[in-house]
Amino acid sequence: MKRPPILLPLVILIFTATALRQGTNSAAAGSVPQAQQPPTLASNVDPEVSAIEKQVVEAAEAMPEDKFNFSPESLHIPGDDYRGVRSFAVQVKHIAASNYFIWSPLTGEKLPEGLKDGNGPENLKTKADILKFLKDSFALGHKAAATLTTENMLQPPGSSKSSRLHLAEFGVAHAFNHYGQMVEYLRMNGIVPPASRGKSD
Repeated sequence: MKRPPILLPLVILIFTATALRQGTNSAAAGSVPQAQQPPTLASNVDPEVSAIEKQVVEAAEAMPEDKFNFSPESLHIPGDDYRGVRSFAVQVKHIAASNYFIWSPLTGEKLPEGLKDGNGPENLKTKADILKFLKDSFALGHKAAATLTTENMLQPPGSSKSSRLHLAEFGVAHAFNHYGQMVEYLRMNGIVPPASRGKSD
């Protein structure tokens, strides 16, 4: 998994913009500002985990059980070579497995049993089992986000060479990358991704 560089200035900008937006919204409403917890790095990163969690989980749930092992390889499209590409089920397990590999250093939790590589445990076969594996991996993502502070964000956890902030954000970016592939698999089966339903496309 290639790790894209995290742009610290962008993260700081998002953090600042969120704080300003919250203050502006209170003033615009004409209400007296109540005692609020000031925004934190964790409270800004956690919604990013929630956003990709919603899209990935809904896309996984949208694929019917009998299509869960679909792979473009089965389409035999002339001129296209899909040999060896992951099935939809393995795409979902890959996201979940990667979530564990990327975020567990932040929480210190042990990896699940059978997590040998990026394709997830081989014994997970049914849609229900794979969805549980996926949802549990995002629960870990929320725990990982909660560990972030402005004091520790640039520190590597344990033996990792990456900063805590990089790992937290890389988990989100990686999941978004594979969500795009899930969308293609859904559309190949005539299924409109939940995030696109009710829109012009």
